[in-house]
Amino acid sequence: MAQRVFSGMRPTGKLHLGHLAGALTNWVKLQENYKCFYSIVDWHALMSEYADSSMIAENCKEVLLDWLASGLDPEKCVIFVQSHIPQHAELHLALSMVTPLGWLQRCPTYKEQILNIQNKDLSNYAFLGYPVLMAADILLYKAEIVPVGEDQSAHLEITREMARRFNSFFGNILPEPQIMLTPTPKVPGTDGRKMSKSYGNAINIADTPSEMWNKIRPMITDPARERRTDPGDPEKCPVWDIHKVFNNNEDEKNEIASGCRSAGIGCVDCKKKLQAHVERVMGPIQERRTFYEKSPDLLSDILREGAEKAGEVARRTIDEVINAIGFFKRG
Repeated sequence: MAQRVFSGMRPTGKLHLGHLAGALTNWVKLQENYKCFYSIVDWHALMSEYADSSMIAENCKEVLLDWLASGLDPEKCVIFVQSHIPQHAELHLALSMVTPLGWLQRCPTYKEQILNIQNKDLSNYAFLGYPVLMAADILLYKAEIVPVGEDQSAHLEITREMARRFNSFFGNILPEPQIMLTPTPKVPGTDGRKMSKSYGNAINIADTPSEMWNKIRPMITDPARERRTDPGDPEKCPVWDIHKVFNNNEDEKNEIASGCRSAGIGCVDCKKKLQAHVERVMGPIQERRTFYEKSPDLLSDILREGAEKAGEVARRTIDEVINAIGFFKRG
């Protein structure tokens, strides 16, 4: 029987090329050989968007469209919305009873985001306790594998610790998930920083070719290339980093790198070549997105069927948890 995989994304808006290269490409491969559960984790979105939750439902739809466009197949994986499965909240509550506060307060991401996110009030329990809900998401499906990038592996260890602690009190109910390190290519945004919606530097999966070009054309390059005749270093250029992800023509990449170092190619020409490769990769993805955009009933069916499949597993796990704790057995 195929091993179970769980992963999820917060619905904060349309996804971008960083999501495609860093996660979705791996997810599409995993669905071929594993039993994959992919969740749009809307309760997690509410953690930071509680002051105005009006866009969460629409953002869920946008994430679903981008997932399907990228190649996730509801016939090969289970796609669902977190809040459609009430057992997520139940297991979150059960785990919160045994999770020490110190574990949460020491979480590196908690400290980092409290310092860096100044435009939202994050002084709520949900933000402190988000690792508990994250653990519940994973453990509810008894996922054996969680795909993460190397920089995220520490985040999964707290899930493993929660499973061990819960099991120490109530028996061996929740298996500890294993980390699957997946390749996460560097995809910088248009300003050279990490591509992020919050930075306003993202190239979205849903962008048209002309919208993508309008973002690629003014991208910063190697600061040393102030004039066309100045030589540059491709390893200092965000455009080159995106070439390495989307350009599969090794001969052309060697020519571009050599031309950059010798000033034999200008930055605009380099960007035009990048645009051609991005259009080649994104063409079929955007075709699929357009198809699903025109099929709202199909989207509803996918989420309903996904919730049925996920709910069947989730109910079994919660029944085991309730019985292990020793609560009065449900009728």
